[in-house]
Amino acid sequence: METNDVKLLGRCASPYVNRVQIALNMKSINYEYLEENLGSKSSLLLNANPVNKKVPVLIHGHKSVSESLVIVQYIDEVWTNGPCLIPSDPLDRAEARFWADYIDHKWFPLTAEFKLTQGEGRKVVVKERIIEGLVLLEEVFVKCSKGKDYFGGDSIGYLDIVLGSFLGWLTAIEMTSDVQLLDITKTPDLVEWSNRFSLNDVVRNVVPETEKVIELLNVYLKLSSTLNAYAYVFNQTI
Repeated sequence: METNDVKLLGRCASPYVNRVQIALNMKSINYEYLEENLGSKSSLLLNANPVNKKVPVLIHGHKSVSESLVIVQYIDEVWTNGPCLIPSDPLDRAEARFWADYIDHKWFPLTAEFKLTQGEGRKVVVKERIIEGLVLLEEVFVKCSKGKDYFGGDSIGYLDIVLGSFLGWLTAIEMTSDVQLLDITKTPDLVEWSNRFSLNDVVRNVVPETEKVIELLNVYLKLSSTLNAYAYVFNQTI
């Protein structure tokens, strides 16, 4: 397939954009990446995603697909070469979609809440909510992986992509807030998984380095005129 048949509209270091890039790499799909300036969105983005006006957007020929979870599923269904990303068993597929929704809409938003919380309240958010969620996801990993390296089994799958896309941001939170989120004593399997995932060839050049994430957060702080740069980033992507 020609590279110009597939285009990805994105923003540097967006975890939602990164997960689409990982999915494309898993399927060995050539694509053209187009960086968006979220302060001055292109007409291509506004026409391709007129409802949300957010990245990522996958343009495949004359068609456009929006929202990262939808795009990953689209990629898996259209390009059948390479490993399957979505579980083939209906129950496993339903569970994967359930936990993906949990990660995106219930667990990861707690990190933004953490950044806005001061004093003792921060400890409550970290210990009783964020880490509690990671312990729960550790149990999900053990169940889904069935003793293998990834949520998807032998190779990276849907839940690996969903959770793994946030790893760079988790590390940035740890470094800038003096907290430990992925802890070998509480979530040993997830810690080992995160190392394997980050070193995988399809991921290595996609997930941003921690220093880059921190640098971008400082830029977003100035652009957003708010204390919560995380919210600014994730309100622009989905």
